[in-house]
Amino acid sequence: MPPSPQPEVESLRHVTAAIIVDQEQMGANKRSTVGTATDTYTMLRLLFSREGTPRLESSHELSFNDPHGMCPTCEGLGTVADVDVHAIVDHSKSLNDGAIDWPGYKPGSWQWSVYAETGIFDPDKPVGEFTDAEREDFLYAEERKVKHNGMNITYRGLITNLRLSVFIKDVETLQPAMRAAVERAAVQRTCSDCEGSRLKPEARAVRLAGKGIAECTSMQISDLAEFLRGAGLSASSAPLQAKLLEALETFNSIGLGYLSLNRPASTLSGGEAQRTRMVKHLGSSLTDITYVFDEPTTGLHPHDVERMNTLLLKLRDKGNTVLVVEHKPEVMAVADHIIDMGPEAGVHGGEVVYTGDFAALKRSGTFTGRHLEQQQPLKDTVRQPAGWLPIRNADTNNLRGVDVDVPTGVLVAVTGVAGSGKSSLIHGHLPREGVAFVDQSAIRGSRRSTPVTYTGLLDPIRKAFAKATGASAALFSANSKGGCPECKGLGAIYTDLAFMAGVESLCETCQGRRFTPEALSHHLRGKNIAEVYDFSVEEAVEFFTEKAITPMLRRLQQVGLGYLRLGQRLTTLSGGERQRLKLAIEMGTEAEVIVLDEPSSGLHMADTDRLIGVLDEIVDAGRTVIVIEHNLDVMSRADWIIDVGPGAGHDGGQVVFSGTPAELISTSATGTAESLTGLHLRRRHGR
Repeated sequence: MPPSPQPEVESLRHVTAAIIVDQEQMGANKRSTVGTATDTYTMLRLLFSREGTPRLESSHELSFNDPHGMCPTCEGLGTVADVDVHAIVDHSKSLNDGAIDWPGYKPGSWQWSVYAETGIFDPDKPVGEFTDAEREDFLYAEERKVKHNGMNITYRGLITNLRLSVFIKDVETLQPAMRAAVERAAVQRTCSDCEGSRLKPEARAVRLAGKGIAECTSMQISDLAEFLRGAGLSASSAPLQAKLLEALETFNSIGLGYLSLNRPASTLSGGEAQRTRMVKHLGSSLTDITYVFDEPTTGLHPHDVERMNTLLLKLRDKGNTVLVVEHKPEVMAVADHIIDMGPEAGVHGGEVVYTGDFAALKRSGTFTGRHLEQQQPLKDTVRQPAGWLPIRNADTNNLRGVDVDVPTGVLVAVTGVAGSGKSSLIHGHLPREGVAFVDQSAIRGSRRSTPVTYTGLLDPIRKAFAKATGASAALFSANSKGGCPECKGLGAIYTDLAFMAGVESLCETCQGRRFTPEALSHHLRGKNIAEVYDFSVEEAVEFFTEKAITPMLRRLQQVGLGYLRLGQRLTTLSGGERQRLKLAIEMGTEAEVIVLDEPSSGLHMADTDRLIGVLDEIVDAGRTVIVIEHNLDVMSRADWIIDVGPGAGHDGGQVVFSGTPAELISTSATGTAESLTGLHLRRRHGR
């Protein structure tokens, strides 16, 4: 095993066992669900095996991870892979008109000619007018020989060919254009044999109080708890029932009662994933443990933040130490002790600028202390909509046939409690043309991906070095000729330890600099390529004068990422940082509408103020910005608010308000609308 580096501190004293609960995405395993990740499904299986009829020998017979319990068709996944034909073929067009929308199949290409010039199909006939036999042959024909320009060639139906040549490959190994096409066309459909339950017929047949286990796991958790209370179970199962109900109630307490146990863990947001992990810890009887929570209120409406505070205090009162990395004043206010880092970010931070209680923090004069007493006022005059984007009969997830008009040319905030249907409304039903969706999802790439590669800055930087030194541009890429041969340009050696967590150690050959000595011997204005990789965005703005480089750097600085290092691995970025990185890229595109999903996540109050300024600049330049948000300052500066609710899950799914922030406050004050958002916004502004 490679040697692990020692912590870079002088001493560590009074250390207890620590549990870190972060916001990393859950569910790298496709079988992972909310139920399996929290052990609640295990307890539910035990209840069904003891109390259900017909009686089973073991609870494993209800496990979709067990080869003898799982549905054989989908192998316990509940879905099977399929291809969306309409994402590949435009049925309104003929082959000559470009009906095949796929890389390498444009009219005139060899692949296109196999279908258009072999005489099998009329190339001027719209695909939608093909006979059933022609369509079957065009899309799904098995391999056969046909004549083409006097040669015998292999013919396969289009979908058959793509499945065998493209869809069987790992998507991460494909070129960007092909990867985008595969992600656009690849779909998962519900398994028709098990109807998405993941289980064999024998397991689905077991009933508890009239319901099967698949019905129970598909229920909203708050409803499942109510069902189990009235299930009439025997006294012998009472302890197990009580333990399961306690876990389900914890879901409700942290604002996740709208989830279901069969929800794939991979579909949870970072905040939802973190709070789901909390379910196991909040029910634990361990004491003298140090819990570290990384912004546990991310994705929470102000209404739910109060409940989260109660649970954090409950965990403390069991005899544990609770460390919370947070930006919300509401969480700081209940803390026993506060450590404020600063004075600013990146190279301008790294110091402890205050320790003490919340009251004294307000008087401390630190960046945080000064902003505790500041808040964004309501706009005196809001922008007037330039037009409207209609959404009609939206019914995704919990939406109830929603009709709403989204204004354009303004800053729109879409609000509501977690699980109310905000994201379903916007991501699922907003017209897609001219719209850029910028979310917090992980950025596709590898350990090599950095801000400089992801933003496209590496090419002009390499060219600048090549022009100044006369060397090949490839020499200044860690992924090419200039990469250290020992670590392949990664700067670190990764050792896979199979069932244990992998170990990362500094590359002793290049000392983490990634490049060969030859690459490092060349300089641009006195700096080598490794030193440039170590620049913060702010430093890079001062260093580079090239017109192909500076605009992107200034946009990164504009969105509050001036502290990021150009060579920092993207895997180290938070969800909020990833989103702002994507926003900086979209600001340089022609998208008319930009949709942001909780852009204030992970931001200090001062950075939120800066973000609002950036959003205003984008709108003032003639675009529309739609933010799905919980932050009251962002709502206050919006021109228009669409509030979804009134509650979460089946208690939500309706538009309860659409109008200006001032109108929402006055409407909430009269008690005519069921808007928790309006209630908290009114409190914020002392109305």
